[in-house]
Amino acid sequence: MFRTYEKYIIKNFLNKFLTISIIFLSLIIILSILEEISFFRNVDSNFFIPYFLTILGSPITLFDIFPFIFLLSTQFLFYDLFRKDELNLLKINGLSNFKIVKTLFIISFMIGIFTVLIFYNAASKLKFLYTDIKNNFSNDNKYLAVVTDSGLWLKDEINDNTLIVKAEYIENNFLIDVIINEFNANFDLKKTIQSSKINIDDKKWILENPKITNNNITTQNSKRLIFQTNFDKEKINSMFSNISTLNLLELFDLKKDYENLGYSSNEIIIHLLRLGSTPILYGLLTILSAAIMFSFRKEKSLFFHIILGILMSVIIYYMNFMFSSLGNSGKIPIILSIFLPLLFVSIFATIGLIRVNEK
Repeated sequence: MFRTYEKYIIKNFLNKFLTISIIFLSLIIILSILEEISFFRNVDSNFFIPYFLTILGSPITLFDIFPFIFLLSTQFLFYDLFRKDELNLLKINGLSNFKIVKTLFIISFMIGIFTVLIFYNAASKLKFLYTDIKNNFSNDNKYLAVVTDSGLWLKDEINDNTLIVKAEYIENNFLIDVIINEFNANFDLKKTIQSSKINIDDKKWILENPKITNNNITTQNSKRLIFQTNFDKEKINSMFSNISTLNLLELFDLKKDYENLGYSSNEIIIHLLRLGSTPILYGLLTILSAAIMFSFRKEKSLFFHIILGILMSVIIYYMNFMFSSLGNSGKIPIILSIFLPLLFVSIFATIGLIRVNEK
């Protein structure tokens, strides 16, 4: 159980956290509304659609900036404690600097667990609804790509024809064991093309030894066939990249499907590891922010602390982005891509914690 003065610290921290979260959520909504209105400017849609989509998409964006919010919440908490000279009163009642930071670490860790298990899953579902609704108004709605237990499925529309493509798996730049069904505008089957291997480096696919069935007559083509589509490897990758629309269970299922398909699941593994380490990151950022506040104390202005918080957030964001990119590209092990940034933050947080304990 927390003692009275520990509860006071927790209550103030939660107030700061909720207040700053609401402020940032409001900013996200304002900026997103402008973007959605711009998107729907020339689209025939209901007046309320841009505002509704903004509400759906904002929570997942807020989740992405929670590390920044933890930094600022800790800074504002200590700024108030220093300004009101309450820190000495807390120390008189047996709450040392180390205990204060320890209490904040615990509460930050607990909030982190809540945000991953509850908030993230709800926000990802809202993001999925956002994507699903917006796709109905997008030109890309005619291009679909899904992964199932049976393989990779693509839907394409080109020259008034609809293509349904099914591949067993992906190997480097190739689709393996592919069946292409081509339908006309009335969705009548025109022809079926089978190929053991298709190069998808660009949108002009190169089919190896295709078998073409037309009017129940199958012909074997010993030469390569050039086939025009709207898909290439890059476009297929991009259609699978929005993993923020999936909750934790769906991420695990998609990881399994990717591995069965032969498709790289590095991005999903990195995302899952990052979610799993989120409570630790929040706790470490809280310690780091507290250590910095103890170092500068109350002689610095509030504006200085805000700028410092922004600078720290930018550095940590780009450090995470850099290591994630290296892990996703296979240049460093996936585990290192997640835990090296955490290690750096923990080293600085530990150094700061030692200094805090000495004060």
